[in-house]
Amino acid sequence: MQDTTILVVDDEERMRKLIKDFLNVKGYKILQAKDGEEALDIFETNKEKINMVLLDVMMPKIDGWTVLRKIRQETKIPVIMLTARGEEQDELFGFELGVDEYITKPFSPKILVARIEAILKRVEGEEKQIKNFDGIEIDEDGRTVTVDGKPIELSLREYELLKYLLDNERIALSRDKILNNVWNYDYYGDSRTIDSHIKKLRHKLGKKGKYIQTIRGIGYKFEVKK
Repeated sequence: MQDTTILVVDDEERMRKLIKDFLNVKGYKILQAKDGEEALDIFETNKEKINMVLLDVMMPKIDGWTVLRKIRQETKIPVIMLTARGEEQDELFGFELGVDEYITKPFSPKILVARIEAILKRVEGEEKQIKNFDGIEIDEDGRTVTVDGKPIELSLREYELLKYLLDNERIALSRDKILNNVWNYDYYGDSRTIDSHIKKLRHKLGKKGKYIQTIRGIGYKFEVKK
């Protein structure tokens, strides 16, 4: 939470202060905007560090729907819409545009905080399943690998070998240790099969294949060196 920044957008100063006070107690960093135009300016300047947006619908200059559309063109960060209008059609419209939660005013600040924490915890869990190593991105849930955004085809064993190397980044791994952990003790050939799989992996990773280093007399190590 210490590094979590939330952008609060509402044309009512009293509402912004109320939300800020409750979120500050929880350790969140708060940015504020009083209208849609200011919200977009703040978002563009701070989009690398903003983790969530609390967004009012009815605002001067630019309304919340327009702000939401522009945010969704650049990022999938969580957005909670705050509105005095509780009509079903409005809520459905919000979800179609990519809203994560829809809260109707007046609301309990404690409930708002609870929903914020639940969404951030969910997003954090999702992010942990996708790891990036200088452009080599591995999605553990989908068991897929991309290099600089382009998917690469890996066999099951190649995927497991790459994942083992990445999970042990910067650690020199012996061939026996790789066999025991990737082939699960059920392989009765020799360790040359590892060399063959490493060669294929390097080829499929292209320029990033150099990160799989040969450690003479030991085995292999994955380390990002630019």
